[in-house]
Amino acid sequence: MRVYWLRLRWALADLAIAAASMALAFLLRFDFSVPERVVLTFVWSLPLAGAARVLSLLVVRAYRRSWLHASAGEFLRVGIGCATGSAIIGAGVLALTVLTPVYMSFPRSVLAIDFALALILIGGLRLSVRALGRRSEGSDLREPKRPTLIVGAGDAGAQLVRAMQANPATPYRIVGFIDDDAARQGGIVRDIRILGRRRRIPQLVKQLQIETVLIAMPSAPPVVIRETVDIVRRAVVPEVKIIPYLSDLYSGRVTSAELRELRPEDMLRREPIRIEGDRIRAFLDGKRVLVTGAAGSIGSELCRQILAFGAGELVAVDFDETGLFDLDADLRKRFSDRNLSVVVCDVRDRDSLARAFQSAKPQVVYHAAAYKHVPMMEAFPAEAAKTNVFGTRNVLEEAENAGCEAFVLISTDKAVEPSSVMGATKRVAEMIVQSCRSERPRSIAVRFGNVLGSRGSVLGTFQRQVQERQPVTVTDAGMRRYFMVTSEAVQLVLQASALGETGDVLVLDMGDPVAIIDLARDVIRFYGYEPDVDIPIVYTGFRPGEKLYEDMFTDTEGRDATSHERVFVARLEKPGDDWGAGFEPLEAAAKTGNISGVIDSLKRLVPSFRHDEGTAGHG
Repeated sequence: MRVYWLRLRWALADLAIAAASMALAFLLRFDFSVPERVVLTFVWSLPLAGAARVLSLLVVRAYRRSWLHASAGEFLRVGIGCATGSAIIGAGVLALTVLTPVYMSFPRSVLAIDFALALILIGGLRLSVRALGRRSEGSDLREPKRPTLIVGAGDAGAQLVRAMQANPATPYRIVGFIDDDAARQGGIVRDIRILGRRRRIPQLVKQLQIETVLIAMPSAPPVVIRETVDIVRRAVVPEVKIIPYLSDLYSGRVTSAELRELRPEDMLRREPIRIEGDRIRAFLDGKRVLVTGAAGSIGSELCRQILAFGAGELVAVDFDETGLFDLDADLRKRFSDRNLSVVVCDVRDRDSLARAFQSAKPQVVYHAAAYKHVPMMEAFPAEAAKTNVFGTRNVLEEAENAGCEAFVLISTDKAVEPSSVMGATKRVAEMIVQSCRSERPRSIAVRFGNVLGSRGSVLGTFQRQVQERQPVTVTDAGMRRYFMVTSEAVQLVLQASALGETGDVLVLDMGDPVAIIDLARDVIRFYGYEPDVDIPIVYTGFRPGEKLYEDMFTDTEGRDATSHERVFVARLEKPGDDWGAGFEPLEAAAKTGNISGVIDSLKRLVPSFRHDEGTAGHG
């Protein structure tokens, strides 16, 4: 009802404007002294003008528009409506001229004057409503807009300003760009001036009383990000936000919603990874894809990237119903045009899994469901075997039964000469994939190292410890690990899935290993503290199953190149035809909680498994 009342008010306003513009047109034509011979013409013209204007604006649907957020297209409609109205008035005058001699005295120049006045007044009314409404929206904010600098005047910075200009509720008042490109100095982007290079930030912060700095350089080299953050922090800016990696921008557009607080991993950025996006898109475009372990760190990012690369339908499977609920809400917000469904299902439950596959009929399966915490699986080796080994077997067999095109196992560097139960069970899962003989699905495993920001990541542990002003715990000063951020790891997984052949174990190039002690110090400094001064670093010694170094493959295995410089095929000896005989004792031991039986069975299946007999725990 409120909508119709609003439209009626607009129509009444236009009716009054139309009558006023026609009257003013007559007055202007006759120098504000209308001759007696045209008075009757003048009187009859007013209702004709009002009816014609309102009718023409109805035709162009001007009363269905929100003028508070009107664009140039909406104002073009008003112009078309006014022109149409003038045409109707002209036709009416012509008809009345034929019917009655009274209108023989209608001055034709009045039509031109009336059109100009109507266009100015009707369009001006809407323009003023738009301007006043936006000013009102801004004044309704509880806090005044914060003076803000944007670092980066490239495409990302320009898109960010455009998004903010279209959103009057944004809390930022952009006062300038910062950019090191000499060719851009003094230029203007989206009506915002480029004020100088990054070295001017401290001066500008004081001079312009800057309260916020937004870093809009999603493809900048890591050293540039670190330098920028250091400069901004020395300038003592109250708020610093950043646009994340380009690979995290699922829509491909930069908006204010993408801005987030700085994280330690932003300081650890590496050179951008080249992705063969066309090849991934060709592989996934329009496909029905099922992801197990979808509520986890890797699984949820897989879901987002799979949809971003064009999958037509996604089925997210996990045992964590709360995580699935949150994932479903996030995906529907980001990808409202896709077919999405979630399934609460344990990959260890074969019957439930079979029903999920029969319903979904997936073409591609990404199997990310796994137990991954090394010390926990040392305590519960039977559970590791049930999920990592037999869960993988269940999912692969159901993919075969469903006639899927591809099956991709997410593996880990801990499967290389494993020293832990978790690593051994993941190596057995790889061997299940290696032993696959069927043409459908094309079954591969993708092996990579640690993911920054994932659940249980050492980075998260360090962050919590520093935020709580607790000592930061490091296993050993010499410990090193391979790290990637979640988005780039998942994109390489998708790249690998488009490359691999049946039975391949693909290995991602994780770059150089990172010393854990250096990571701990970086996190402490990120929060403005000094290592071993403000926050102590404590060495705790090795936990069960941990190694000093992790490798992506052994020296004896080696690797073969693929068409992508960051994806390799590990040269692994394929299991013999009779290797599956070791499953029965492993399954029996896992079902009964026989810890020593599980360990012994894993050692028979994975001869390179080196295990400390005193570490296994509760079943």
